[in-house]
Amino acid sequence: MWYVGVDVHSRMFAICILDQNGKKIKTRVIRGSLKEMVAVLRRLLKGRRCQIVYEASSAYGWLYDRFTHIAEKVLVAHPGHLRLIFRSKRKSDRVDAEKLAKLLYLDQVPLVHVPIPAVRSWRGMIEHRKRTVDKRTRAKNALRALLRTHAIDAPKSLWSIKGRAWLAQVPFAQAADAVRRDMLLEDVEHFTRQIRRVEKALDVIGKRHPGVMLLRTIPGIGPRTAEAVMAYIDQPRRFRRNKSIGTYFGLVPCEDSSVKQRFGHITRQGPPTVRRLLVEATWQAIRRDATIRAYYDRIRRGEKERKKIALVATAHHLARVMLSMLTTGEPWREAS
Repeated sequence: MWYVGVDVHSRMFAICILDQNGKKIKTRVIRGSLKEMVAVLRRLLKGRRCQIVYEASSAYGWLYDRFTHIAEKVLVAHPGHLRLIFRSKRKSDRVDAEKLAKLLYLDQVPLVHVPIPAVRSWRGMIEHRKRTVDKRTRAKNALRALLRTHAIDAPKSLWSIKGRAWLAQVPFAQAADAVRRDMLLEDVEHFTRQIRRVEKALDVIGKRHPGVMLLRTIPGIGPRTAEAVMAYIDQPRRFRRNKSIGTYFGLVPCEDSSVKQRFGHITRQGPPTVRRLLVEATWQAIRRDATIRAYYDRIRRGEKERKKIALVATAHHLARVMLSMLTTGEPWREAS
């Protein structure tokens, strides 16, 4: 059995191969595309029994699909955890590839879950929607800033049909400001159409997925939150404990217990899109469900300054509930 560590970059790749005794037998630096690197690696291995490890990057899914045809076992290492392990001032592509190979040989690789291509594509669509919404928000903010610059009071429903029609007719003393207004309005309309198109495609996936429909039985959890949580959880049983989901979504507080136990802000690790959607949906759940509201009130303790703490804690609680529901298949039940 050979143990292969691959340090992946956009146009350069370092490969280190260890034998069954952990002895380094081959190193190679390859300059070229990902496809060229896979072809070279296939020739180096010559059909031998092997395992391959590499660090997660933007093309980790594509590489995983190709490496599975070369190796008996393919592992994708967690970049953040690797930084904790590789605390060293000596760093180069060759050194990193060798360290990866040694971790593989010792069976100490911090793993990343690799979903199937369909789930990776689903996640990509969710992230694309988020980026498109952000672009529309920037255009809306620019329009409001333009109105404030000219001391023009906007109606509350500025983005309704009537509000946009009013905005299109607002007179400006300078023609350049009117051009800016027209272009920003066009951006808002353009991104709104794109968002509708993306959401239509996402709805097709969500309505066919039993996990998404199960999560939507929770009051306040809409299709966007349910699909994001489901897509990133993917396989509920890969989490050993329900509490692990809080760490995965970055909803647990930082802790420093070197002298005495101290908790700080949440870690914000994991997918930020899911975390943001989950926190936003928690507000709706608090308003609509007495059980969730009671949990929120218990954490808040009637103190105004604990409002954000209670909200994040409730979102963490909901994430654990969601994982439990997906594991057991039971729909939401309000506590009696």
